[in-house]
Amino acid sequence: MTPGTAAPATASATGTPALYECLVSHARTAPVRHSLRHRTYMWLVDLDHPPRLPAALRPLARFDPRDHFAGTAPTLRAGLERFLTSHGIELDGGRVLMLAHARVLGHVFNPLTLYWCHDRHDEPVCVVAEVHNTYGERHCYLLRTDAQGRAEVAKDFYVSPFFPVDGAYRMRLPEPAGRLDLTVALRRGATRPFTATVRGTRRPATAGRFFAGRGAAPSLVHGRRLRRHPPARHRPVPARAARPAPSPPPHPGRHEVKTSVSDRTASSSAAGPAAAAPAAALATDRPRVDAARWPDVAHGPRGSATRTAVTRLLVQRALAALPLRTALGDAPVTGDEGPLVRVHDPEAFFRRIGTDGLIGFGESYMAGEWEADDLVGALTVLASHLTSLVPRPLQRLRGTWARRRPSGQRNTLEGARQNIHRHYDLSNDLFALFLDPTMTYSSAVFRKRPVVWSDLADAQHRKIDRLLDLAGVGDGTRLLEIGTGWGELALRAAARGARVVSVTLSQEQRDLATSRIAQAGHADRVSVELCDYRQVTGRYDAVVSVEMIEAVGADYWPVYFDTLERLLLPGGRIALQAITMPHARMLATRTTYTWIHKYIFPGGLIPSVEAIAQHTAAAGLRMRENDGYGGHYAETLRLWRERFTQRSAEVDALGFDPVFRRMWEFYLAYSEAGFRAGYLDVRQLLLTRATTTARDGGLR
Repeated sequence: MTPGTAAPATASATGTPALYECLVSHARTAPVRHSLRHRTYMWLVDLDHPPRLPAALRPLARFDPRDHFAGTAPTLRAGLERFLTSHGIELDGGRVLMLAHARVLGHVFNPLTLYWCHDRHDEPVCVVAEVHNTYGERHCYLLRTDAQGRAEVAKDFYVSPFFPVDGAYRMRLPEPAGRLDLTVALRRGATRPFTATVRGTRRPATAGRFFAGRGAAPSLVHGRRLRRHPPARHRPVPARAARPAPSPPPHPGRHEVKTSVSDRTASSSAAGPAAAAPAAALATDRPRVDAARWPDVAHGPRGSATRTAVTRLLVQRALAALPLRTALGDAPVTGDEGPLVRVHDPEAFFRRIGTDGLIGFGESYMAGEWEADDLVGALTVLASHLTSLVPRPLQRLRGTWARRRPSGQRNTLEGARQNIHRHYDLSNDLFALFLDPTMTYSSAVFRKRPVVWSDLADAQHRKIDRLLDLAGVGDGTRLLEIGTGWGELALRAAARGARVVSVTLSQEQRDLATSRIAQAGHADRVSVELCDYRQVTGRYDAVVSVEMIEAVGADYWPVYFDTLERLLLPGGRIALQAITMPHARMLATRTTYTWIHKYIFPGGLIPSVEAIAQHTAAAGLRMRENDGYGGHYAETLRLWRERFTQRSAEVDALGFDPVFRRMWEFYLAYSEAGFRAGYLDVRQLLLTRATTTARDGGLR
């Protein structure tokens, strides 16, 4: 932006931005009458041509992709297009105008951002309204506006403690010109309890006008006050109805290569057991890292020299006390026993760990900066000594250096959909490469150990049958499955004569599960729906959920167990399979942002048995059985990892790059090590009603 240059009537393809001096009004008539008005200013910018202020002014106005959508896209345009693609909309390079507040001095208060989207012929396509509440959550509404900019959409995002997630918004959002005139009204039945308006006058985006934007300070102060002292929040209320689940954003490690999942599944079942790599061989070829796909892996953190040096001392001291052999660069191997860890680039290795802890440790492996002749063995040693690797005085300071989970990964209705898509919608073909023909992605239960590949499918059926028996599923049972996977449990329940409703947030899983169910002749008994567990209606004789609670998040555990209780008929049974971790460790790490959150399971948290017991009791449920078999999960993961490694060429053929392959190998080895060290466990649980409830016609 050149100071002193006037802007045209709208922010056009030339990218000239504009400022609107605005008056924002809120009027609430129920349940507590209140109104407010404040002045502010908003920017209207072309997403392809964001404003470029002189260097000295940039801290006073910038637009950051982390403030919008899931906060993970490299650009604002990329974040918007991920959302639009998930709803089947392609702009094909068309112009997008964004109306938003800018980030000022490191802070932003951006309750509403609007995007007017055009096609390549500059015809209006839609408007996206992105709402950002005072709890750090975001949600986008897709609006098909009429010629006057009007549209109506059901409310499905929690914004205010005064209103549940029901009703509908009526919006009038004409594309801004000389005047800005926006209205958002909440309708609940015949009432309109809340109305917000934004009125503004267009001004040239000049440096003088920028400094004259007297409304910026009040808006920023108001936003910071709300974040510091948010109003007391009610428990989240489920939305009225399921929304179509969007397709996944493209994974940063995948190129566009299509294959047939049926072909992949067939080849998966025909191949023999994977051969482990020779223990003595250490790969020394560093993968080429595409900075566009993996910016943090390609560039790494800068890190201070002092912090890196301190990290080197701490890590070397910790490694020397463990049963590991280590080699730093060209230095001789130290240690007399255990797996060999060879660090090819010690400076980068210690800098990453010093800056980002275990996130940096994992990214260093993805970058090829270190190797192990026995990756699982090395990670098992580390997991077994996890609580003693960091000196106790530093452990007490964990809150000062451990990164906290980003608010964009919270499992709101929209957040949960995005989190699930990032993992489970990678590609059915990818999962078919390393899963057995049942396409079951959870721990098996084996007859005996050790095991070979040919044991896995039978062991998965044994696991499923144990859960169905636990839930009492038989002929005529009305069964709800939360978390479809690729449909194997629903298939076996239908074969018993049950009528199954299965819900998932993964479009890819739903498509393949529906196809498999139809091919098996059970389409009349099984319904697979794109639906959040919070939006399920009806009541069921039995509920089964396999390794889904890990994706719920601690904030929503009360909602999850309340939902299970609400959906269960009198005398019904709930069978859960859950990965668990020690309670003290869960409490210590529940807010920490980890490598797994960043790259594998965003928004996830593994519960403890104690946490499950506490929340089940609070929901009026009782834990009747609790059976653990973590060693079986270690063997399941070993088989998956070996098969994935063996089929690396086929992973490449699907379009996944070498950095993704190293990431996935590290994820599977990391998980296996957790079970081998006893840091993780997996349990099958039976829950029933503690007492008769008012919903059943009685009292608790």
